[in-house]
This record gives sequence, structure tokens and C-alpha cells, in this order.
Amino acid sequence: MPITVGIIAIAIQIVLIPLLSFQFVVPDLVLIVLVIYTLKKGQIFGTITGFILGFLFDIFSGGIIGAAMFSKTLAGFTAGYFYSENKTDTNLNTTIFVLIIFVCSAIDALFYQILISKTTDFTFITLFVKHSFLPAFYTALLSLIWLIFKPKTKSE
Repeated sequence: MPITVGIIAIAIQIVLIPLLSFQFVVPDLVLIVLVIYTLKKGQIFGTITGFILGFLFDIFSGGIIGAAMFSKTLAGFTAGYFYSENKTDTNLNTTIFVLIIFVCSAIDALFYQILISKTTDFTFITLFVKHSFLPAFYTALLSLIWLIFKPKTKSE
């Protein structure tokens, strides 16, 4: 199921999400899906799912093979640190979810940019603000949609 949802997210990410770009900054829908499943299933599941979704994203987007694969694996691993069987509802249904998305997205965007860059003359501002903080902030804003329209669970 997560891979199917991930493939749909990849298709939307490649086709529709670029239409939401602002100064070449785009949110990462695939990362949001990855974090949701990682917070539900755990760190190992998130790491492996990140690897698979990153690989599929690299193939479908025509990007450098391994760049998204590495960054999504790292993001899934990082999201796994927030996994707790006792706090799944809290992590997915409160604003903590947006913070987790922000942290994982910043790590994902930073490493992805480092791996796809053809130049090494990054400045601190360019690398951390434009290529890490801004995409993470935009992705965190997009993740608010999950909090508003998330599916209801049996306990709610």
C-alpha cells in the first residue's frame, strides 16, 4: 500500500507540484507520504520505503540515479526517530507533525541538493536557506493539509 500511494505521490510531484513552485522552490509531496508511513510503521520501514520511493523518483523524474534515493532514505531514517507506538496519534494529529515534516524535509532537501549540484561553490545562504530551509518550510505548509483533511481513525 505505501508504495502504491508513493507512486501516486511521485506522479503528482512530477506533473502537478511544479505548478506550485515559487522562485524555483517546490514542496515535496513524496516526503510527506514517506513521513506519514514512517510515523505509523517505524524507522526500519521508513528507511526502506524511503530508499524505494527515492529510487522510483530518480527513475521517473529522469534525475541522477541515487540522489533522491539517498536523501529519501536519510529522511525516512530521520522520521523514524520520531516513531513511538504510544505517540502515533499525537505525532500524526498535532502540529508536531508539521515540525517533523520540516526537520525531515530540510535534511532531504539539503542532501539532495548537494548530490545533484554540478558546482561546489555554495555559500551558506544559498545552501541552507534557499535549498534547505525554504523547501522545508514550503513542504511543512503543504503538510497542514494532512492535519485538516486527514482520514478519521476508529478512536476519533
